[in-house]
Amino acid sequence: MRALGLDGFSKGWVAVLLDGDLHEIRFCCDITDALSAGFDRAAIDIPIGMTDDGERACDLLARERLRPHSSRVFTGARRWIWQDFSDPDEANRESARRGQKRVSRQLWHLGPKIMQVDAFLRAHRSLDVREVHPELVFLRLNANEPLPSKKSEEGDSLRRTLLKRSGFRNINRWLTKTRIGTGAKRDDVLDACAVAIAAREPAGSVGLPPPDKYGLPMQIWF
Repeated sequence: MRALGLDGFSKGWVAVLLDGDLHEIRFCCDITDALSAGFDRAAIDIPIGMTDDGERACDLLARERLRPHSSRVFTGARRWIWQDFSDPDEANRESARRGQKRVSRQLWHLGPKIMQVDAFLRAHRSLDVREVHPELVFLRLNANEPLPSKKSEEGDSLRRTLLKRSGFRNINRWLTKTRIGTGAKRDDVLDACAVAIAAREPAGSVGLPPPDKYGLPMQIWF
């Protein structure tokens, strides 16, 4: 099983490949490059499948599982927001006119990556690429005990420990020597590793059919 985990960062994607004892990490400029390595199953920390109003059952279920840290799951991705607008304030005025929720600044800035992945998957439907939320994976690895913020020293340390227990022997080197100069943050690397675990050995998912109007699933794995 060649399993690939992807997490976005400011300059592209962190790609972690797991193939038996082989563990590799790459820093890629776009989604095509990131998915160019052969894989049996890939997982990615980005919304796959969207509704016109931004409401997805999988997001609500993921937020429920992560309580008291439900805000770690962003909600409200809608294709028309990025297709029709180049300014978040204009997009939010239109959202209000439609009686929909506002888009957060964090989600707005993910728009180019969301649309990049959306276009790629609609053009490559035969590939097994699944949406994964790394916080759900870390929750699973931590015996369903809530974790501190990944930005905190305690949260960083706990996530590294959980990954080491899962076989990531090179995680300290990846976080230091390998990562430096790429533009990726420490938590981007940690998240990509967690997503790769779910690609290799998915334990379950939240969200159910039907798919979105383009046939993409709205389901988050962990």
